Amino acid sequence: MPHVRSIWNGAISFGLVSIPIKLVNATESHSVSFRQIHLDDGGRIRYRKFCEVEDREVTTGEIGKAYEDADGTLIPITDEDLASLPIPTARTIEIVAFVPAERIDPLQMDTAYYLAASGVPATKPYVLLREALKRSQKVAVAKFALRGRERLGMLRVVDDVIAMHGLLWPDEIRSTQEVAPDASVTVRDKELDLADALMDTLGEVDLTELHDDYREALEELIAAKASGEIPAAPPAAERPGGKVLDLMAALEKSVRAAKESRGEEIGEATGTEPGEPAEVTPLPSRRSARTAPKEVGGKKSTSTAKKTAAKKTAAKSTAKSTAKPTAKSTDHAVGKAGAATKSTAKKTAAKKTSAKKATAKKTAAKKATARGRASA
Repeated sequence: MPHVRSIWNGAISFGLVSIPIKLVNATESHSVSFRQIHLDDGGRIRYRKFCEVEDREVTTGEIGKAYEDADGTLIPITDEDLASLPIPTARTIEIVAFVPAERIDPLQMDTAYYLAASGVPATKPYVLLREALKRSQKVAVAKFALRGRERLGMLRVVDDVIAMHGLLWPDEIRSTQEVAPDASVTVRDKELDLADALMDTLGEVDLTELHDDYREALEELIAAKASGEIPAAPPAAERPGGKVLDLMAALEKSVRAAKESRGEEIGEATGTEPGEPAEVTPLPSRRSARTAPKEVGGKKSTSTAKKTAAKKTAAKSTAKSTAKPTAKSTDHAVGKAGAATKSTAKKTAAKKTSAKKATAKKTAAKKATARGRASA
């Protein structure tokens, strides 16, 4: 395989069939690595290997392996000691069984590798094993040795290549007993229904569209500082609040938010109509519970509420009708008001005049009557 360096050469043992292969890393890390520096002057910090006995720096060729016993004693182990161990899988990936893929616990999966056919003679048996795995719809369980220890592996087909996942040994998987939540907690059916609705709303995702936002932001930060620019402050990420006091409310809110982001009708998953509030009853505080007014009767409260609503509606309509008068209607109203005031003033003056005349006539008649009585 061009431009790809193999890390191990050996063969796949498939019964009496031997397939020469090369082991290649199937994954690569894109994480940004850092160096340690001295904060005062920016100098690189390096680790040097010193011998504690001679108190001097040693080269890589002078360094070997040793096993530290419980009492601190170091037991040297040479490469010759390791090579003499009776490991049949030293240069062989030995297939021991074929099992359904669901039999493999994902917790056991470790590093992934690609197995490449080594040379033209290996092509035919390689393709034979690949097609046999495809048709059986199973995976192969194998044992192999890498970096001084025997390991467990799983072979499966990826596109047209046989891939191998390193597997942890079963005794390397920790028990879940100390991690499991309290078994006394119960979940209601309605909560499960909302959880199912949220899962359906979120739906599936194309994993190829996902990317590392943190790495992109970090690379932009490094590029800005390298060019002498001041890095822009990243937007503050919204973090969820503290404790979830109402699980139902949180689930319903999550379903609504997921549906709104996808432009869907909100009422489909929660069982409510679009725009209808969720059936979540908040718990009243102690203060509001003490000061809440008591209802006297069902009918009175209903009729009073209707009257109050009617009054509010009438007040609103009156306010709307008088809130925005136009200039013309205002002038017209002022003119009418002025004319009405003048006509009222004239009528009042006429009434006063007629009243004075009537009073004068009555006074003259009384005087005449008094004179006639006196002469008699």
